[in-house]
Amino acid sequence: MHLRTATRPDLPAVLALLADENAVTDPASVVVGEAHEKAFADIAADARNEILVLEADGTVVGCLQATYIPGLGKGGAERALIEAVRVRADRRGGGLGRRLMELAVERARLRGCALVQLTSNRNRTDAHRFYTSLGFTASHEGFKLFL
Repeated sequence: MHLRTATRPDLPAVLALLADENAVTDPASVVVGEAHEKAFADIAADARNEILVLEADGTVVGCLQATYIPGLGKGGAERALIEAVRVRADRRGGGLGRRLMELAVERARLRGCALVQLTSNRNRTDAHRFYTSLGFTASHEGFKLFL
């Protein structure tokens, strides 16, 4: 298995993972809309954004989005924001999520990021245990404003 930057042919598989909390949606059934195409192209063109996919046996089994944010704090270092972490339901429990996150954190470290941050729905206590096991700490309370 290996981590790589998503390419346009991966878009249906990534959308299938994102569309289904249980991550069992068949990529062939996903409709890739114009907004998806534009968003993917914008992400791909932005050096501070990437969709990463974990591939095993030629199949996308996991994904996440990493955004690298410059800042004046932490000595002017970037921070990595990880979002939309997904692993296919039929592949969970075998360490793929752990590997996906470890590789993403290592990628951020190699880039020179001072920290990696993420948010998780407060009701997903299983995900919180997972992130804690990776060394993340619940250090802040998050807020969102939907527009």
